[in-house]
Amino acid sequence: MDVSPRSPYREHALAVFAFGAIALHLIDDAFLQPEPGVSAGDHLPGGLVPVALVLAAAAAYPHLRAGARAAVALTVGLLALGAGIAVPMLHTVREGPSGDDFTGLLATAAGLVLVVLGATTLWRSRRGGGRARRYARRAAIGVAAVLVGSQLVFPVGIGFVATHKARSSVEAVDLGRPYEEVSLRTEDGLSLGAWYVPSRNGAAVIAFPGRSGPVDHARMLARHGYGVLLLDRRGEGESEGEINILGWGGVPDLRSAVAYLRSRADVEPDRVGGLGLSVGGELLLEAAAGDPGLRAVVSEGAGVRSIREARRLPGGERWRALPQYAMLTAATAVFANRAPPPGLDALVGRITPRAVLLVYARHGQGGEELNPAYHAAAGEPKELWELPEAGHTGGLDARPEEYERRVVGFFDRYLLGRGWSRAR
Repeated sequence: MDVSPRSPYREHALAVFAFGAIALHLIDDAFLQPEPGVSAGDHLPGGLVPVALVLAAAAAYPHLRAGARAAVALTVGLLALGAGIAVPMLHTVREGPSGDDFTGLLATAAGLVLVVLGATTLWRSRRGGGRARRYARRAAIGVAAVLVGSQLVFPVGIGFVATHKARSSVEAVDLGRPYEEVSLRTEDGLSLGAWYVPSRNGAAVIAFPGRSGPVDHARMLARHGYGVLLLDRRGEGESEGEINILGWGGVPDLRSAVAYLRSRADVEPDRVGGLGLSVGGELLLEAAAGDPGLRAVVSEGAGVRSIREARRLPGGERWRALPQYAMLTAATAVFANRAPPPGLDALVGRITPRAVLLVYARHGQGGEELNPAYHAAAGEPKELWELPEAGHTGGLDARPEEYERRVVGFFDRYLLGRGWSRAR
């Protein structure tokens, strides 16, 4: 189709069709085919706000000048293309298309159309003026593109993917000991899939998140007689609800896990702990701040999950990261239909007199360098362990023997031994 300035009606029609395809997928995803356990009414901000913005772009597009049309088409197109590749296309490749994947693939194609349309419009409108003016204009466009891409398109895209990540199937694993398939029910009515290795020492630990990530940690704990619960958080695997990979709204999942373990005959009610990796560690800290049933928590790789923690980043890094985290937080709040959780620095102090072990890598990711600040804000008993050579949540791989000695020893003290009675 000819999209040159000589055929504006064709260009406008193509753009409006692409915007419409993207809006259709947003409506399908939010209201027509919500995730199991979630109703259309739970998606009002997350569905209506992006749909309204896309339709406003479609209505304004024919009335904009060429440069503005190109900017709108590229911004919306890149967002739709990135989200489509990360969610419906990835799910289609892994599992085959289903549900809203069909409109998602259409929206992905529409995003590609808008990107091509925006680039073509920008290229064909580049002429005019002297050489100095043309080069200055191109330089200004380049700078603006980098700023818009890094400060708007990237964080908004991450916010969308964080709340729409494609599900993965759950495959059986070897936990070193037999485990039971169990189902948990959250206080907001969701069913969560889980596995449980029965306890041999009267204590149990939640290894979190998921049933694939903490498998090695579960084996380690099971070898020492601990009961181990692995569960799919909401929106993942076989659990109902909507995913939020930043962990917002996931505390009810852990409260249901604690309640389940405390109710089991093989577990003493006051001997329940948690071991969390990355966002799992962040969620366990948040859960422990409000649930005294969690007697001891190991958090490895906790960092930044919203602008609340980003404000604690050091010096220059803070000022570079704050605009992106502000946009990411705002986008995630809209797509997730909820406000960001409290900052971890404000939560860790509420865990005392129960025990906390914070583990972090010097060259980790996502704000792991904040763990000393979290440790300073926590009450006793508390421990901090830095692993200079480890990657993100790579402590067990980097120092397997020391990791096992430290982590199992921590649970032995505060769930089974003198440390446990002192933590009461």
